[in-house]
Amino acid sequence: MDLNLRKAVIHNVSGNDQAQLKDTIVDAIQRGEEKMLPGLGVLFEVIWQNADAKEQNMMLETLEQGLK
Repeated sequence: MDLNLRKAVIHNVSGNDQAQLKDTIVDAIQRGEEKMLPGLGVLFEVIWQNADAKEQNMMLETLEQGLK
């Protein structure tokens, strides 16, 4: 069985509006289930790949502060 997690996650959220995407993210975080982490990782990958250098730097700063 060939399961491509990235494609599956992207397929499941393609066409969603901002409210739906937010609900997906908030739900995954609130549930705290380990199985949701790969999906969040795929969403972060999409964000990272579509961000410019300034936006990436802001994300890194936010991450750094959140981990202190």
